[in-house]
Amino acid sequence: MAKIVVKFKEAVLKEVPLDKEVITIGRKTANDIQVDNLAVSSSHARVFKKGEQYYIEDLSSLNGTFVNGKKIQVHALNDSDVIIVGKHTLIYQSDVQTATKAAPKKRESMDETILIDAKLKDELLAKVPVAAGGKVEEEQKEIIGGFYVIEGHADQKEYELRDKITTIGKEKTAAIRLKGMFAPKTAASISRKKTGYTIIPTVTGSKGPKVNGREVEGRYDLQEGDVVEISGLKLQFFIKE
Repeated sequence: MAKIVVKFKEAVLKEVPLDKEVITIGRKTANDIQVDNLAVSSSHARVFKKGEQYYIEDLSSLNGTFVNGKKIQVHALNDSDVIIVGKHTLIYQSDVQTATKAAPKKRESMDETILIDAKLKDELLAKVPVAAGGKVEEEQKEIIGGFYVIEGHADQKEYELRDKITTIGKEKTAAIRLKGMFAPKTAASISRKKTGYTIIPTVTGSKGPKVNGREVEGRYDLQEGDVVEISGLKLQFFIKE
């Protein structure tokens, strides 16, 4: 039977068998997969089955659902797909026998889904150029990340981190401006490299940045879904397509 493995960092929290037509994901306890994290919406996403294929759909969540580093609306799940919801990782593991039996009917199943659900049609069509273009072109692209504002007051709801150095602080020159009388002029900087992003605090203690609820005293390599808190502003790190 196919299942979802729920992980926090490297720790496996639980395994949820996909024994129903619809499995809900969210912060509320009523969900089949509860993710207790403020960055997760009450009803965040759902996994559902059509024919022999499982799909994951984002339910208009505030911070989005990511599969293999890409923000999705609806995604046809493949074995070992990595789903990011808040700070948690959900790994889809298919039933090998079911996947093997369903393989010859894959085209028929996809066509049927396109006729039934317009959202699925758009998702499947969007995947075609990626499959046709291969991986070489995609691997040559540099990583582009950013922050979603999930709590607090900011000039923008979303920040793309395209500069080599992005500063966070109260100063007018800061790319991400902090509000409030006691906010530090420069609280932290984000360093961008081809391999990823690093947050470097310029102040520590209560006024310094926290990542996933912990104070950052030195350099920290940001991971998809990390939540950064500085002076009442809460930001969630994401990797752009």
